[in-house]
Amino acid sequence: MKRFIMIILCLSLFIPFVVSAQTEEKEEENKETTNLITNAKSGILLDYDSGTVIFEKKADTKLSIASLTKMTAQIIILENIEQGKIKWDDIITVSENAASFGGSQIYLEPNEKMSVEDLFKGISVASANDATVAMAEAIAGSEEEFVKLMNKKVEELGLKNTHFSNCTGLDVDNHYSTARDLSVIARELLSHEKILEFSSIYEDYLREDTENKFWLVNTNKLVRQYQGADGLKTGHTDAAGYCLAATAKKNDMRLIAIVLGEENSKVRNSETMALLDYGFDLYEVNVIQKKDTKIDTLTLDKADKENVDIVLKENVSIFKKKTDKDIDYTTQLQLNEIKLPVKQGDTVGKVLVKDNNNKTIATTEVTVKEDIKKIHLLGLYIRNLKEIFTSAI
Repeated sequence: MKRFIMIILCLSLFIPFVVSAQTEEKEEENKETTNLITNAKSGILLDYDSGTVIFEKKADTKLSIASLTKMTAQIIILENIEQGKIKWDDIITVSENAASFGGSQIYLEPNEKMSVEDLFKGISVASANDATVAMAEAIAGSEEEFVKLMNKKVEELGLKNTHFSNCTGLDVDNHYSTARDLSVIARELLSHEKILEFSSIYEDYLREDTENKFWLVNTNKLVRQYQGADGLKTGHTDAAGYCLAATAKKNDMRLIAIVLGEENSKVRNSETMALLDYGFDLYEVNVIQKKDTKIDTLTLDKADKENVDIVLKENVSIFKKKTDKDIDYTTQLQLNEIKLPVKQGDTVGKVLVKDNNNKTIATTEVTVKEDIKKIHLLGLYIRNLKEIFTSAI
């Protein structure tokens, strides 16, 4: 009995030290993260591949977002190019309305003609309001109709806390988003890889061979100041303060950092870099399979191609703390019901990465390797004849 009492006493003395150590460790971790963006009204940091949120501060607070609005405009423009509705070398005639927009601009003149590529460069590098409106009118006929496309896009992305009233981000009523919603928009924009060719430019020229040569300097200074940074979008208005959606890639890991409502550009940049440093210092990714890797081959009835390759839309990767042990995993392919026609890039299912407890720890969408159309009756008849002939031989 005495021995039992002694054991209990020893345990009672030891347990407080364990609890105290755990509490101190947790407090230290909280202290470390809460000091990351003390000046920002809101912010978030996440891993691009997995979407895992590493840090957040008031990430669901609705705020003015200035030119971070243009990320959604860029998505619409890139989708139109990818769908063949417009081309990079198409020439756009600038309206008087588009040319009249102030703020950040590339000083377009009414009836000036400029290529889609140069206008998009103006949007991506200089955050040009006039170029954004010119592209909006070229695609949808008016800024108002283009804004409807933008709001439709955020609905498709499942975002409930975002609404646009214009395509530029200039201060106006009923125009807002959140750091969390903007992180989803940034991930969607980054899925269009062409964006990085523009957002990573630090300086360039427009109208280079004319008397009106215009020097572009990226409003996002991180593309020069921070290793691995190659985007994504800055913003500033009186209502929004200084905002930044930044992305950087190191050792196969791409991070996205959003800060909103900073007091000046210097603080905006320093707090964004602190977020990125925090993520890169503590976390890493293990890439299991690369983007475009073939996962399966299907045979679809009434498809114009007999065999359809299913490929990854993005890397399949496991995101973890550097101090954590390597994770044992299995992968599982889940396909949607595929309805023809289907285009390359359309989501047709997903790959699930599961740990030993059958918990899903990562998800990556899959698509078809090439466009698949529904076969016409004559083609189906010829295919059947071939199969009959082959089996007879």
